[in-house]
Amino acid sequence: MISQWLVANLSSWVLLLGIIVVVAGGAILIQVFVRRRFPGLKGEEHNDVIKFAFGVVGFVFAFFLGFVVSAMWGQIGDADGRARTEGAAGVQLARTVTVFDQPDEDRIRKALLEYQQAALVEWREIAQGGAYPDADEAFTRLYAAYEEVQARTDAQKTILSTSFGNLDSVGQARTQRLAQAQTDNGPPWSLWAVIWLTSGLLLACAIIYDVKKPATHYTMVAILGILVAVNLFLVAELSHPFIGEIGTSSEPLQQVIRQLS
Repeated sequence: MISQWLVANLSSWVLLLGIIVVVAGGAILIQVFVRRRFPGLKGEEHNDVIKFAFGVVGFVFAFFLGFVVSAMWGQIGDADGRARTEGAAGVQLARTVTVFDQPDEDRIRKALLEYQQAALVEWREIAQGGAYPDADEAFTRLYAAYEEVQARTDAQKTILSTSFGNLDSVGQARTQRLAQAQTDNGPPWSLWAVIWLTSGLLLACAIIYDVKKPATHYTMVAILGILVAVNLFLVAELSHPFIGEIGTSSEPLQQVIRQLS
């Protein structure tokens, strides 16, 4: 998707300024054309109609956009929770590995580090629509490393049992994370069409509204254009839970690597 590429490859400030320039600048250019081409769009009766339309369109725009933003913010909250679960389980694995005999500890530590490094690469690849099969192989090796442990003491047996539980938590959280990254790509085209339509209608009402002083009219359209652009930027950023500055951070996975270092 275009929004995915923009969020992944442009900084938030560049993307925000770009959308503002396109939306607000485009609205002002259209306003200049309309004022010159259609000078008859004026009068009290004309403004009464535009006021009514503006009120209805503004309400629908605010209500609909608030619903979309709320839903997508919930998706990011879910992604944050899964990332923290995955990271917390990994940290527990890293902390308890010292209870095993040295050969087992070295083997598990190496496999766990390799998996976490592969998971970070996978995080970036999956978020941008790619794939990273090496992470699956690294997780299989990590599981095998625990299966090779020969627990001798009660403490080792207890930790080994707990570790398999944490491994299951890591695997489940990772599976959910991958599924969400592949399916949560923001609003479908139909919702994007509604967002752009209501945004266009809102700006159109402002453009054809009769204001006697051109400077005041241009200022009004510019402010409304900036408001619409900011909301479009917010929707674009929230559309992809694992990329962009608003998206979920991979910090929980990086904590595991620091714990192993």
